[in-house]
Amino acid sequence: MAFQALIVFTFACLCICCDGFLKGNRKFIEIDTSSNDVQEGKGKPVFQEQWITQKLDHFNGADSRVWNQKFVLTETYYRAGGPVFLMIGGEGPINSGWIAMNPRSAWLTYAKKLGALCLMVEHRFYGDSRPMADLSTENLRFLSSQQALADLAHFRTVIAKQRGLTNSKWVAFGGSYPGALAAWSRLKYPHLIHAAVASSAPLHATVNFSEYLEVVWRALAAENPECPLLVKKAFDTLQERIKDPNNYDNITKDFNLCSKLQIQSEKDRAYILDALAENIMNTVQYNNDNIEFESALDTNCTIKTVCGVMSDASLGDPYYRFAAFVRLRTRTYLLKPCFKDLTYNANLQDLRNTSYSGPHGGGGRQWTYQTCTEFGYFQTTDSPNQPFGGFGLQYHVEQCQDNFNISAKTLYAGIDQTNENYGSYNIRATRIVFPNGSIDPWHALGITSSISDDLPAIFIKGTAHCANMYPARAEDLPQLTLAREHIFQLLQKWLKEK
Repeated sequence: MAFQALIVFTFACLCICCDGFLKGNRKFIEIDTSSNDVQEGKGKPVFQEQWITQKLDHFNGADSRVWNQKFVLTETYYRAGGPVFLMIGGEGPINSGWIAMNPRSAWLTYAKKLGALCLMVEHRFYGDSRPMADLSTENLRFLSSQQALADLAHFRTVIAKQRGLTNSKWVAFGGSYPGALAAWSRLKYPHLIHAAVASSAPLHATVNFSEYLEVVWRALAAENPECPLLVKKAFDTLQERIKDPNNYDNITKDFNLCSKLQIQSEKDRAYILDALAENIMNTVQYNNDNIEFESALDTNCTIKTVCGVMSDASLGDPYYRFAAFVRLRTRTYLLKPCFKDLTYNANLQDLRNTSYSGPHGGGGRQWTYQTCTEFGYFQTTDSPNQPFGGFGLQYHVEQCQDNFNISAKTLYAGIDQTNENYGSYNIRATRIVFPNGSIDPWHALGITSSISDDLPAIFIKGTAHCANMYPARAEDLPQLTLAREHIFQLLQKWLKEK
């Protein structure tokens, strides 16, 4: 599943492999791949960075334009005759942490046991995989999940032929949006992809993803039943105070904003409310995930932290406790001197920047485009069963018009087409496993009950976004450890099947 593109629509583990449409800036962190770790005792690179030629438009035979797609390969665990594991990149640059040996993420643990060759491929228009010179709306028409899946099919065909792996069994892995791609690659190309592990995969596209904040409420309540009630009281007070310009100086001070609060429109008001709510939304989404190896910040900021601060009466009424949490997270966990707040129009100008080196060129503009054309996933406050308010559906829908001139009619039609194309919750395929965490808000759009023996769900109580993908650690919940083992057993079984 929330990285800040449009304050942005949450999706995924820094899901380059997991991240997820994550709401939150973690999604667009770029990790340096130049170090190229060395295998223990062998003195050889753990991974090799390579490129493959792809068609710009797989669905137009008259268009002969091509571009170069980045991928990373490691043969560290490969044994002759072993399977091929394909980790699918998502809405950001591919992250070398996922293919590094120490600490070893879950798919590499499986690879070591099963003798797999491991490949990680970057998604078109993200990272260094740039099909066009810039990110203009005209160019972004070549950015879609269907084109990305066709990239994967061509990648699999070419690499298999080059390396003599045509008869090998290929398994697709991914988390969050890439998790959905993993499932859909098995659905659309069953002759190429033998099985898939689709972690925290949002298979159902929806414009109004109001369920996201409902899960946030339940996650907070599981820690302390009073916690979401206190957050709601705090946010109700904030919404009331933000109506009066005379309160702007105090709000600026209370939340340690980097500049004086400016609200000149309803969209400005919705924007700052969304930005402040994101502090809790992101904390819940990644609660206790073992994400340090991604070089992510705020890894020790958890639901327990939120509810501890919100329960501290010495800080004042709930409004001041919420402000204290935002300051704590900003300074202590994100290591920022102040909370950066832009106006809606200022952020809009950043998102309209079409350069890959622009403020949102690392993934924010691209992912926003995909939400407006294929997925929606807008985390709104339209449900009464959640703690926030002030950023409803209309606010999100209008951003598609403002950014890309995409009308509400076009937006809804695109979401309907996505569900029609992939099947939504009614996906029909074989050999796909769907791990999800009960705390992860994205599980509301995923498969949490087994469809069949060949389409099993693993619902992991008490875990968050893509938790099963990260390196194991001693403090993992027993059910998380069991989930990883269950996935391994399924892989063993499926790799024996023809």
